[in-house]
Amino acid sequence: MNELISPKYQMRLIEKVENALWSEFPVSKYKNVEYYIQKWQKWEDEYDDFGNPFKVPQFGIVKKDGNIDLKPTLHAISRCDGGETLLKIAIDLGVDTPDFIPSIPTFKNALKSDYKTAYDTFMKAYKQIETDPSLAIGLANSALESIIKEILKEDRINSAIKNTETLYSLTVEILKIFQLYPNSDMPKEIKTIGSSLLAINQNIEKLRSEKTNVHGKTADDYIIEDSLYAYFIINSIVTVGLFLNSYYKNKFPPIVIDNHTDFDDEFNLPF
Repeated sequence: MNELISPKYQMRLIEKVENALWSEFPVSKYKNVEYYIQKWQKWEDEYDDFGNPFKVPQFGIVKKDGNIDLKPTLHAISRCDGGETLLKIAIDLGVDTPDFIPSIPTFKNALKSDYKTAYDTFMKAYKQIETDPSLAIGLANSALESIIKEILKEDRINSAIKNTETLYSLTVEILKIFQLYPNSDMPKEIKTIGSSLLAINQNIEKLRSEKTNVHGKTADDYIIEDSLYAYFIINSIVTVGLFLNSYYKNKFPPIVIDNHTDFDDEFNLPF
C-alpha cells in the first residue's frame, strides 16, 4: 500500500486528519488527541552494541509548550511507513479518502439520507478496509443487499422478498423490476448492462462466501488479506450501489403531495 500513497496526497490527508482530530476531541483536546495518537504507536526492536534488545517507537510525538504539536506529529507518522498508518487513522476518523474510493463521499451521502441500516453497515466496512479486508468485503456485501431490499420493499414495487435472499437473487429481482434483466428481446447494449451487473454482484457474493472469513475457513483456504483488493472490491460495490439507487430514483421518482388550495389564494395567506 505504501507505494500508492503519494507525498502530495499525504499532505492533503494530513490537513484533513488534523481538522478531524481537533473536532473529534473538543474537551481536553490536547491530552485526548495525544492519547489517541499514542494508540497508533508501534514499537520496533533495536539492539545496542552488545546485542541487547530494546524497543524504540516507530514515530515520535512532537511537543510544543508541553502539549502535542499535531501537524508535525502527523508528518512524522506519515514518514514512518509511507503514509499507511496515516491512511488508517483517516479511515478510523471517517475522513473521506477519494483517491482510494473515488465515489465514497457521494455514496455515504446517498446512504445516510435514504438507507440508515445500509449506511451503518457500510461505515463499519469502510473502517475495516485496512485492518481487516476480509471483514470489510463481507460487510460491504451486506450493505449492498440492504440497499436492494429497501428498494424492493417500496410500495410501488412491493416485491415478494422474504429477507432470506442472497445478493445474487436480489439482483435478479431488481433487474427484472428495472427491466434490465437480460433476455433475448432486449437490445444488445441493455442486455450487456444487465448481464454485467448480474455478474458483478454474483462474484461479489462468491468472494464474500468463499474468500472471506464470513462462513469460517480452514488453513488451506485462500482468504483476502490485502487491503488493495478490498479497495478494488468495495469500489465496485459503491459503483453498483450508486447506479441502482440513481436508476431507482429515476424510474420511481418521489411522490410530491401538493397541499396548495384555492382557499389559500383567496385570502393570500403567506403559509
